[in-house]
Amino acid sequence: MYYIELATQGLVYGSMYALMALDLTLIYGLMRILHIAHAAVFTLGAYVSVVITNLTGSLWFGVPTAILVCSLTGMLIYKVIYAPLLSRPPLVPLVASVGLLILCEDAFRIVFGNLGLSFNDNPYLYMTVGIGNLTIGILQLVMLVSAAVILIGFGLFVGLTRTGVAWRATLANPQMAATFGIDIPRVHYLNFAIGSAFAGIAGALIALLNNYVEPDMGMVVSYKALAIIVLGGLGSMPGGSGRRSAAGRR
Repeated sequence: MYYIELATQGLVYGSMYALMALDLTLIYGLMRILHIAHAAVFTLGAYVSVVITNLTGSLWFGVPTAILVCSLTGMLIYKVIYAPLLSRPPLVPLVASVGLLILCEDAFRIVFGNLGLSFNDNPYLYMTVGIGNLTIGILQLVMLVSAAVILIGFGLFVGLTRTGVAWRATLANPQMAATFGIDIPRVHYLNFAIGSAFAGIAGALIALLNNYVEPDMGMVVSYKALAIIVLGGLGSMPGGSGRRSAAGRR
């Protein structure tokens, strides 16, 4: 039973890493940028969810606010940091991304302090449910279900909608996609908006799970997400499907 509990815990955290890794691999596939600052967006989502929930007393208001703030922040990062550097060698936006991550971590320390923040008394943190001989937290189930719904929904969006087709075409061959009239900057903005929203969801749920948020909490998650996209294939949306990545086909 102990090993089942460990496996469940691994699935819970792994689902959050998957949400983080999805945007990282899409950004690399689209723009050849390792978006290290994605960790800062993850941390921002955690902070916003804690602060808004504690101020309003409503988790149902805090988490959506965190998702919205992270989505807008992602688009702002693309516009201000990455868009002017797309014509530069990949090392230049990588250095800019690392610098932005360091800047954001210091900003979190200045604004929220070094000691971290926690949710006020919240019943969602302690509720459990029994499945056979296994006891699992309601929050853990919510995290697993949320990640599954989001990833499946995103897969359907990419595979069945016109916007998703444009996204895949841009990922496979940006120059060819542009000749067919696809608005490449719009795809980039959408990528950052959706991917940053995923980071906000992951940040808010991890904040709930740990009941603690600190300025550098995104670093470990970012490292593991980078490992995931390397193992799954840089630029490959299916990740571990075994197919070659978009980077490998070029």
